[in-house]
Parts: sequence; structure tokens; C-alpha cells
Amino acid sequence: MVHSNIAGAGILKKALIILLALVLGILVGLFVGTRNEMLVEAADVIGNMWLNALRMTVIPLVFTLLIVGIGKAASMARAGRMTARAILFMIFILWCSSAMAALVTPALLELFPLDGDAAAALRSALGSAAPPGEVPPFSEFLRALIPTNAIASAAEDAVLPLMVFALAFAFAITRLPETQRVMLDQFFNAIADALLILIQWVLALAPLGVFALALGVGANAGLAAFGALLHYVLIVSSIGALVWVFSYVLTYVGGKRGPIAFFKASARAQAVAISTQSSLASLPAMVNGVKVMGVGERSADVVLPIAVALFRATGPCMNLAVAIYVAHLMGIELSVGALAIGVVVAAITTMGAVSLPGSISFITSIAPICIAMGIPIEPLVLLLAIETFPDIMRTVANVSTNMAVTATIARSEGDMS
Repeated sequence: MVHSNIAGAGILKKALIILLALVLGILVGLFVGTRNEMLVEAADVIGNMWLNALRMTVIPLVFTLLIVGIGKAASMARAGRMTARAILFMIFILWCSSAMAALVTPALLELFPLDGDAAAALRSALGSAAPPGEVPPFSEFLRALIPTNAIASAAEDAVLPLMVFALAFAFAITRLPETQRVMLDQFFNAIADALLILIQWVLALAPLGVFALALGVGANAGLAAFGALLHYVLIVSSIGALVWVFSYVLTYVGGKRGPIAFFKASARAQAVAISTQSSLASLPAMVNGVKVMGVGERSADVVLPIAVALFRATGPCMNLAVAIYVAHLMGIELSVGALAIGVVVAAITTMGAVSLPGSISFITSIAPICIAMGIPIEPLVLLLAIETFPDIMRTVANVSTNMAVTATIARSEGDMS
């Protein structure tokens, strides 16, 4: 517990440094304006070099983490019927979470759109962003869903066909004899660990990269950038708040516990979640909370750890909400087909993003969604700097949903008093 708190404090410190770099970059850009074109151009080059270094890790990391995540889920599912039911229920919620974001986020942006002048200024400031890729018609999308060449799919940033191959490959590994399965699990875990070290090196330079990109935004967009970032925090956090409300409904329907009882039982875990932004650090308080609700030892000691290891209810919806917001910011109209692609990619990538630090999972989970939907990823750098604020809602809602799922499974298994 002490180790988790120390780690949480370290992550928070890094997040605050990146946030400070964002604010300083915008203010310096605002002061310099477009008078010093050489400085603005140099900052743009440095920022995009850092962004390219970050982008080069995304596809291989998503591929390996997906294989590792499926292997971990399959290994846990073999532990017994209750474990398998819990994992399937969690996967169902993840897909519902993703679909909810595709419906609710555009509606929220329609009701509360970003100020037109601020959006235009930011689009101008992010003019160097890569143009959005072409999203094919839905019939073409279905034809291309099964890749003819997985290596070519990776090279062309064809995220969804690559994920289809990764899923099929990961499930094929689970059917191998134990010796071979363990060998491949260790191999892909080692690759994932090496890629995570690489991306940590890149993210160590995040303050410099964010400062450089923010300087260009400040020079071109001015104070409008701050208003847009606040608008983003409110929209994306609202999507997470819906998941938090859903946890109370699920507890009432599936666990037969009222909102007041659930609030009292989950209050301590949610307080830890707010202070640490870590579901793992909240685990002891979650275990105590579900036991207060009458959940038996077997469910509390099995389902909750699985939820922390494999399940982030806010992952698909808030990640997809970020991608949809970036499209709104850049003036990109999203078709039904593009939103459908986003739903699928958001739901699948979550399986490989759990248990990663927030800054890493933010990039590895959202960049593939943007790439698959034909949305530029450059704005993600600015949003990474303020992810601390939506991340509080992410963690609180995840902790509440973990407890709600545990109570629901315990009730269905007769392990609740």
C-alpha cells in the first residue's frame, strides 16, 4: 500500500511537470506571437520530432500488449467458472461503455460545442497536424477487416485489421501445449516490457515536447487554447461520470444494494482513488467495502483482483470520447462507419492497456483509435498534459464499477449475504 502511494505520488509529480510545461509553452507562445518565426518554427520541429518518437512505439506496443492481455485473461479464466463468468461480464461492459461514448459524446458536443473562434484558432495552430486519413465505406471496411498481410497492415497503420490478426494469434497461442504457450507468453511479455521501457524514455522528454508544441499553439491561438482545454476536460469527464452513475445502477440491480449503502461502502475506496489516481492502490479499500456490502470472501478475493488486473470500465468510453473530441476540434465530420470503427478499436485496445501508467495508456489506447478513425494524433500531446483532471474521474468510476461488478457476480454465485 505504501509502495502504491509512493508510485502514485511520483506519477502525479510527473503529470504536474507536464502540465506546467503546457502552461509555460502557451504563455511563451502568447508573448512571442508570430513575431519570431524562427523560434516558432524550431519549436514545431522539436515538438514533431518528439511526437514521431512517440508514434513509432504505438503499433508494436498495441500488438504485443493485446496478445499479453488476451493470454492473461485466458489464464485467469481457466481458474474456474466464477472467474470465467466475471471476465465475460467485464468484457460485455467494456463493449457497452464504448458504444455509449459513440452515442453520447457527439450529443454532448452538439449541445455544448466548442466556441467557434477558439476552435478555428486551434485548428490554425495545429495546422502542421497530419491530414486525416481516408475512412473507407463500410462495405470496404468489412472487406479489409481480415488482413491479407499483417506486416503490411502494421506498416500502413491499418490498426483494426492488425488487431484482428493479433486477437486470432493470441487465441491460437492459448490452444498450444503448456510448454509452448508459456514460452510464447514469456517472449511477448519481454517484447512488451522492452517497448514500455522505450516509451518511458520518450515520455521522459514529454515536458520538452509538450512545451515545444504548446509554444506554437500559444503563438497562433493565444488564450483561446486555455478555454478549449477546459471545455475538453468537462466533456470527457462527463462521459466518465456516466460510468460512475452506472455503477450505482448496476449495484442496485445486480447486487441488490441501494445507492446510500453503496456510497457508504465505496466512499473510502473512492477517496483513495482521488488522492492516488490508482485502482491498484484502492484495492484494499475496495475489498473492505464489498465485504461491508455482504460480499463473501471468495468473491472479494477473486473477482476484485481480476477487475483491477483486466478491467477499466471507463477505458473504452473516455478513450473514444477523446478521439471524438479531437475530431470536433479539428472540424472533422465523423460518419457512422467511422464511429463504428472507433467503438470496436476502443473496446479491444482496453484489454491491452490495463495496469499501465496513465500517460502511457493514454497514448497507446487513444492513438490507435484516432489512426483507425482517420483523426490526426497531434492534439493528443496537448491533451496528455491535462489528463490528470479527467484521470481522477476515470479512477473513481473504475473503482466504483469494480465494486459493482464484484457485488453482481457474488449475488449471482450465491456468495452474498
